[in-house]
Amino acid sequence: MKKIRPFIYSIVILTITLAVFLSAYSENINKGLSENIIRLHVLANSDSDEDQSLKLKVRDRVLEYMQDKLKDSNNIEESKAILNDNMESIKKIAEQEIESQGKNYDVKVSLGNYPFPTKEYGNIALPAGVYQALQVKIGKAEGQNWWCVLFPPLCFVDLTHGSMPSESVE
Repeated sequence: MKKIRPFIYSIVILTITLAVFLSAYSENINKGLSENIIRLHVLANSDSDEDQSLKLKVRDRVLEYMQDKLKDSNNIEESKAILNDNMESIKKIAEQEIESQGKNYDVKVSLGNYPFPTKEYGNIALPAGVYQALQVKIGKAEGQNWWCVLFPPLCFVDLTHGSMPSESVE
């Protein structure tokens, strides 16, 4: 029994060391990602089928508008400037879509840092963490949300084939 104790202690110490190392590595990866991407985050008023459908229509309108604006952006700072310059237009587009669907929800649009769960995009995965995002809140914003990556432009890539172009992955 005395010979087994040092072995058990060694395994415990090794396990703790490995856990600390992996945690620090994961934090560095997450920080690097969060500083270099901008997500689009659309929150529905509620979980009703009608509000969830409306969320997707607002998403489509915002993406359609922003695709041309962001297509030539070369870096995150340029993308943030473009988003900031278009905040009022994004809000109006969302309000117009909501009104065209017969609803009267308020819309709040902001660019900030928000928590996200782990998400897979075709052949890449983004770990859970706090990321920069353009957030569009519809009404009470208590329903399920939808999100993608605006920069680099993963929102605009067809993910039905399950892979990303190498330039987007990089």
